[in-house]
Amino acid sequence: MASAATDLATRGARVVVQIVQRRGVSDGGVEKMGLAYSSRTLLSYGKVREVAQACDQANADAVIFVSSLTERQQRTLTEMLGCPAVSLSDILAAD
Repeated sequence: MASAATDLATRGARVVVQIVQRRGVSDGGVEKMGLAYSSRTLLSYGKVREVAQACDQANADAVIFVSSLTERQQRTLTEMLGCPAVSLSDILAAD
């Protein structure tokens, strides 16, 4: 994530918060380690809420995901987060 933040900063972005989804840390999380991530959002519902709150508090212009996102995930996350959701690979490919 540090490398991604540096890449974004060199392109003029200001990284205001970094959030990591860690699985297997909570009491119930260990049981979910074998489950696939949500194909709809790539995140758990609780993590989507956390990211949305951070976006709102930081008045973010966009959310950048280190993982690649499908078009469907981009649309869904953009709607849920209230600002554009894009993957780092899309930003780097645009250069």
